[in-house]
Amino acid sequence: MSTPNSEQQATIFYHGTKANLKDGDLIAPGFNSNYGKQKKAAYVYLTATLDAAVWGAELALGDGPGRIYTVEATGPMEDDPNLTDKKFPGNPTKSYRTASPIKVTGEVKEWKGHAPEQLQAMKDHLEKLKQQGIEAIED
Repeated sequence: MSTPNSEQQATIFYHGTKANLKDGDLIAPGFNSNYGKQKKAAYVYLTATLDAAVWGAELALGDGPGRIYTVEATGPMEDDPNLTDKKFPGNPTKSYRTASPIKVTGEVKEWKGHAPEQLQAMKDHLEKLKQQGIEAIED
C-alpha cells in the first residue's frame, strides 16, 4: 500500500453504497461486504470517478436507495486489483482500496443511474460469475 500522493490528496473520492451515513461517519473494513457472499471485508473501496461510485450504489445489496458519498482516506490506499489487474489495466476507473477507514465528507444528492438494461446486464454478468464460483471482489 502507498500513502496517498499529492495528486490523490487533491482528488475528490466517492463511495457508492446503500448505507445511510452522515458527515464524519467512518466506513471501516471488518464488516460484511455489500457484494458476493458478503464475507467480512478486509478493505474499503473508493473511487475518483462518479460512474464507478454509481455502480457501487446500484449493485450494493440491501433494500434502501443507492447513495453516493464523498469520502477521504485516513490511511494508505492502493489500486483496486479487482478492476485494475483483471479488467482495466492502468486503473482508468480510478478505483482504490484501503485497509484503513474512510471518512464521509458529504453526500452527492443528484446523480444519474445507469440505464435499466445496462444495470440488468451487469447484474446478469455478476450472477453468471457467481454460478461459476467467481467472486466479484477478491481480498
